[in-house]
This record gives sequence, structure tokens and C-alpha cells, in this order.
Amino acid sequence: MTSAHRRKTISAMAAGVACAVLALSVQGPAAAADQVKLGDVQQAMKDVAKTDGVVGAIGEVYVDGKRVGQGTAGSRLLNGKGGRIPPDSRYRIASQTKLMEAAVILQLVGEGKLSLDDKLSDVLPEMAEHDYVDRAGEITVQQLIRHTSGIPDFIESGKFDVFDFTTAYQPIDLVKAARTVPRKGEPGEYLYSTTNYVLLGMIIERLTGHDRAGEFKRRLFTPLGMNRTYLATKVSDQIKGPHGHGYHPDAKGLPRDVDRLNATIGAEGAISTAHDASAFYRALNQGRLLPPDLQRQLPRPRPSLCGGTVASAAGGMPGINSVTFSSADGRLQFAVAATLKIDNEQAMAVGDAINKAAEAVLCPSQ
Repeated sequence: MTSAHRRKTISAMAAGVACAVLALSVQGPAAAADQVKLGDVQQAMKDVAKTDGVVGAIGEVYVDGKRVGQGTAGSRLLNGKGGRIPPDSRYRIASQTKLMEAAVILQLVGEGKLSLDDKLSDVLPEMAEHDYVDRAGEITVQQLIRHTSGIPDFIESGKFDVFDFTTAYQPIDLVKAARTVPRKGEPGEYLYSTTNYVLLGMIIERLTGHDRAGEFKRRLFTPLGMNRTYLATKVSDQIKGPHGHGYHPDAKGLPRDVDRLNATIGAEGAISTAHDASAFYRALNQGRLLPPDLQRQLPRPRPSLCGGTVASAAGGMPGINSVTFSSADGRLQFAVAATLKIDNEQAMAVGDAINKAAEAVLCPSQ
């Protein structure tokens, strides 16, 4: 693979992640289970699957933790092969992982182990001592959470290859790569950067003495009954169980299977299901993970659907676009995953199709 193509593929990863701004629910009327009117989930998935670049699409709707609708369309493998994707199968939730990581960090704040005003140089002294992060003495934990640290995205360094399934990177390797990228913003200015969440992961491990996967499981997955969710950590990771495969263009522009990805590159390793992702957002929006003052510190919401009662959290990475929609009161969720055969720079239309599907399912009267 040429260095130019390597930069292109990793830049595509960055573009997919950058458009996946995390979201919380907004205020609106409660969604009583016996009053919820839903559109046709199966038809909505068929519409998503018709979008250029989509291999397959799955979606499930939950009300009060009970599945009330599901759909699957397209195919599990490229060119119509492999049958339909099981609607309850696992998929990569990509940057939705960041919201989970933010929740864990804020739990540590609530436990008094960390302060939002703590400087990066105090929590991870080596970042200043070895000049791994520019202006580490000015950057706060709160700024890392909100993408206002001004730290560049390591992906823009061009040092990482989406098809590299052999090189095991440490988090500090990603931070060092980001140091080679020119700063584009000042502390306090918004600049989406995955490096922020690489650093937050390092903080979690420093303060708890446990790896991220263990803390995610202990604090989120086990207590919320997310029994089929796990954090991928391996250099060549494949999703467990039957699932849809995603593809990414290689140096010749041909779709190449990226069912396995190098989970040591980035901070978006959670693999989940529609059921489990819905459980997370239900608990988050109902205040079962964080008290109100800390919940307000989470990333700001995107524009909402259904008259301001539903908002979304999205994630994109090579081969996948996943979105979870949740009502303000946390009672209604719609989790969607579309496997792709295009790069993320070309996948904006897929995100639009998923939003239209959500509107058709969650607010059919509109």
C-alpha cells in the first residue's frame, strides 16, 4: 500500500469519526409504552439497505427495555452473499464508545478520584515532562471530555494503516503521533480529536489500576445487563458470533473485508448489540449512571428528532455506520447499524438515510 493511500484510508477513519458527534437526549414529553406509535422497522431497514455503499442494515426498537420492533435488509456479506444479518447480532459502535468512556471518567470524578479542573500534566505528568502533549499544563480533564483541548488528532499524522493487522500500538504511541501534527486550536476551542479519548483512557487506567476493558465491564456492561458487549483490545480483532461484514476500499479502490480491525489504533473499540446499546442510553438518560451535575458535562447533543423528544449518538469507522436514537426520558431507543463497502468520506448519504429511517420509525406522524 502506498503512503498516500495509507493517509487516505486513515483520514477516512477520521472523517467518519468526526461526523459522529456524541449526543444526549433533550427535554420532551414522556413516551408511554401504550402510547408509542411506531413506523415499520423492516421497511426502514430496506430503505437504508438501498442506499449506495450499504451492504446490510439492522435495527431494533425498544420501549422500557422491551423489544417492540426489528428489521434486517441487504446481506451479511458482499454481493448479496451470506444471507441476512441477524438483527440481534453484534456490531462495532465506533465513536459511541467515547460516550461510555466519558461516563466512566465522570464516575471517577463523582468518586473524588479526579476533578474536571485537574490539568493533564497533573494527572499524567509524563505528558509535560517528555513533551508528549503541547501545553499539557493548561489542558483540563473537562476539555478532554468536550474536545476543547486543542490537541490534534493522531489519525492526521498518516502513521497508521487501516489494513495493518500486525502492529500492536500502545496508547502513548498514538499520543506521540498526534504531537507531530500541527496544532489547529487553542485550549478552550472546539476541535474534534480522538487523541482526547486516548488520553482519557490512559487516565482511567492510571487511576483505577485496571485496563479500560475491565473498567467498562465492571462499571457499565455488567450492571446494565449488557452481556453481549465487550471492548475490543487486540491487534487483529474479529466480532464474535454471526454478524454483518463491512468493507473498505484498498489501494486499487476495491472493497476489502475489514471484519477484523486493529483495535490498538484508536479509542472506539466497543462491540455491542442493539439491545445492549439501548440499555446503555436508557440508563444514561434516566440518570442511573451519573448525577445531573456530572451528566451535564457530557458532550453536547446534536439536533433532535420528533419535535425535540429524541436525539442520537453516532459512530463511523471503516466498514460500519452505527447510530442509537433515544428519547429524552430514556424509555424509547432505536439502534441501527449499517455495514458499508465505501470509505467514510463517501458515507454521508448513509447517515442521512439512517436519520430518515429513524424519523419514519419513531415519529411516523411527521
